[in-house]
Amino acid sequence: MSDRVETFRFKGPQPERLDKFLTTCLPEFSRARIQGLIDDGFVEINGQTARKGGIKLEGGEHLRVRIPPPQPSGLIPEAIPLAILFENEDLLILNKPAGMVVHPAAGHDSGTLVHAVLGHDPEIEGIGGEERPGIVHRLDKDTSGVIVIAKNERAHRWLTEQFKARQVEKTYLALVDGKPPTPTGRIEAPIGRDPHDRKKMAIVRPEKGREAISEYKTLESFPRHTLLEVHPFTGRTHQIRLHCAFIGCPIVADTTYGYRKPSLDLHRHFLHAWRLKLTLPGESKARLFEAPLPHELIQVLERLRNR
Repeated sequence: MSDRVETFRFKGPQPERLDKFLTTCLPEFSRARIQGLIDDGFVEINGQTARKGGIKLEGGEHLRVRIPPPQPSGLIPEAIPLAILFENEDLLILNKPAGMVVHPAAGHDSGTLVHAVLGHDPEIEGIGGEERPGIVHRLDKDTSGVIVIAKNERAHRWLTEQFKARQVEKTYLALVDGKPPTPTGRIEAPIGRDPHDRKKMAIVRPEKGREAISEYKTLESFPRHTLLEVHPFTGRTHQIRLHCAFIGCPIVADTTYGYRKPSLDLHRHFLHAWRLKLTLPGESKARLFEAPLPHELIQVLERLRNR
């Protein structure tokens, strides 16, 4: 694959930073990506290599940007089946199964969702100059449900800006132990790293963590359990699990933040990313995507209803 070359001319009327101007010209790239191209010598001003993104353009400059093809990431594509809810040239929307880690990390160097996506589409353009799918948001290993993967830098930036602006509507189904204090509610409790266990998160004082907001409503009540619909407005690590535990209703089978011994026969926590509403790249109206509740979670509910 050969380099992509783009040329531009800066016409003013006011002086402008090189990196800011190029971000406008190449909206699919983040400012950090543009800065990387400048640092690597891929940007020329009037035939001379530009070395700093802060160079001021005065007017009339001819710019040449060379964009190299994505570099191999070292990840090996794997033929792992995917439950595809939607796909186009920009993104994949998947129903992730419980038990699958989203991206490679220590102890998970194979069998991840990223490996599966590369197996599905080995020619994926990738993000940040590497041949890898773009993770826009994450789901915990044992959380199933809807997840979106960007297939190119344009889509990644488009989606990232929506998540950052809290324009994406996320809906989860959670079966919890006990009953919440009210049938519906709003939880505002900051989340940060657990000071006693760096592998866990915790509800902390505002100055020690980041803002975290969730709303919930009761869908179905049982003698010792409650099925909740939860809407997280922020995207903190383990947010819903922590917020449910914070109001005294930990998620069933969440042995990290709930009871060490699950109250029901379930080998994963009962948390499912049910719906995701977002606007696709190039579109103006949001679409709703839904992942059906997995069979093992349906069975749990059926057993509770038949008691």
